[in-house]
Amino acid sequence: MSLKRSLALAAAMSLSSSVLAEDPMKVGFVYVGPIGDHGWSYQHDQGRLAVEEHFGDKVETTYVENVSEGADAERTIRRLAQAGNDMIFTTSFGFMNPTARVAKEFPDVTFEHATGYKRAENLGTYLSLTYEGRYVTGTAAGLVTESNTLGYIASFPIPEVIRDINSVYLSAKKVNPDIELKVVWVNTWFDPAKEADAANALMDQGVDVIVQHTDSPAPLIAADKRGKWGVGQASDMRKFGDGAHLLSVVDDWAPYYIDRVQAVMDGTWKSEDHWGGMDEGLIKVVGISDRLTDEQRAKVEGVRDAIIAGEFHPFTGPIKDQSGTVRIPEGETATNEQLATMDWYVEGMTATLPN
Repeated sequence: MSLKRSLALAAAMSLSSSVLAEDPMKVGFVYVGPIGDHGWSYQHDQGRLAVEEHFGDKVETTYVENVSEGADAERTIRRLAQAGNDMIFTTSFGFMNPTARVAKEFPDVTFEHATGYKRAENLGTYLSLTYEGRYVTGTAAGLVTESNTLGYIASFPIPEVIRDINSVYLSAKKVNPDIELKVVWVNTWFDPAKEADAANALMDQGVDVIVQHTDSPAPLIAADKRGKWGVGQASDMRKFGDGAHLLSVVDDWAPYYIDRVQAVMDGTWKSEDHWGGMDEGLIKVVGISDRLTDEQRAKVEGVRDAIIAGEFHPFTGPIKDQSGTVRIPEGETATNEQLATMDWYVEGMTATLPN
């Protein structure tokens, strides 16, 4: 090979290496609802946008919204892996098995799944401690209710939802022993019409505070129209019904997503099960209503601050289930394993769990 050709080849290889070194890291996100739900999927997408803002041209992100849990999810996740994404976040409980199957097929891609429990060398899990925000919610709801009847619009009977219902009831009962919590299961994460119907059905039964584990602002809007209280889910929803808005429990995914993308860039990423709560700012309670009295506000903020400081855990024993069986002994707090498998209502709940 001539010296001239050797130099040209070396230059080409150097240029190729330089271009490759500058290729952005590709990160994909899969959402169960639309990014315009103003709730769960919206907040995850805000986290994605924060990743873009933080890393600039070092990353290239993409997302797929309105992905059904099941076969559709698996096809979507696989397409993202085939498209060359280096890291993929899947953000709904029903994406767990599809994510695990695709992760096995693509060992060089890093996967993280929200709210699930299956992990592998290239698959981690993460969730927000929504039950902490729910405990603050229950305190506020128990203080402001006039009918002593609260309502909860529940999505699916999975541990995440069940433990949040229990958290609301435990905290409300603590400040108001006469509390009853009614539950309507809607079997959807996002269906504004169905959510509004559930809210109205609960209010027809005497409920004057609506809490939701669904993602649209429809329940808050319905509560506002009828002069009742409502609670924002996942994002700050006060603009949708300021007159009804008691508070919002907000998921802030931005710091977590930035941290995990950075770990992949640095080569330090490891599979783990991350539980992020109020102490690290992943869960925030915002927009506490000005209609609360000074005394009520002090109690609500006191509970919030105690959880943030680690001085109080919402699931501190003694806690019994509906049958009277002690599930969490006195002086103990629930382990992550107990919380991750919670399939029972606490003592005092009159509702029944779906089979």
